[in-house]
Amino acid sequence: MPAPARLTVRRALVLPLPGLLGAALLTAQALDSNYYPRKAGTRWTYSSGETQVMGAAVTYRGVPVVPVSHQYGSTTYTQDLLEFRADGSVWLRGVNVGGRLSWYASPLNVYPPGPLSPGMIWRGSNGAVRTVSTVTGVTPLKTVGGTFNALTIQTETTAAGKISVQKTYFVPTLGVVRYETADGSRIDLLR
Repeated sequence: MPAPARLTVRRALVLPLPGLLGAALLTAQALDSNYYPRKAGTRWTYSSGETQVMGAAVTYRGVPVVPVSHQYGSTTYTQDLLEFRADGSVWLRGVNVGGRLSWYASPLNVYPPGPLSPGMIWRGSNGAVRTVSTVTGVTPLKTVGGTFNALTIQTETTAAGKISVQKTYFVPTLGVVRYETADGSRIDLLR
């Protein structure tokens, strides 16, 4: 009778191990600083002609941010100031348009801590703008930039009483490989 009792204890100690290892891997992925790309010099070129360029980290108003320039040709039209927080989340702290900085006292949550998974919902609000983003699933995509299994994120933005809906197709460590804008335009990653 004592032998089966020992066997039960051993099973109880061994069976949770795969679950713990899986949780540890998810935690490691969530803490991966490359889950949401932020390396200075990273560039994405899209079918709309836009190139987005990740700049070197700077500090605005005491907050470390990473500027993302939106360029057409050699001209930068806007620059998003993203805060990458220690918990893994990404926040839009402000926008620089034509040298004029619009700083958000309440930043917008662009992404929650990773990893993302279908069913996740997060919200953002800065007073004038409210967003609700939902990971609606995983979509296989083929673009000029490659073939991907992308997380599909639907974002509803409310501003001035009007609601617009955009879909983004996000690949961890790579970034956004497709946008579907509120007007129905589809913009794909080229490189």
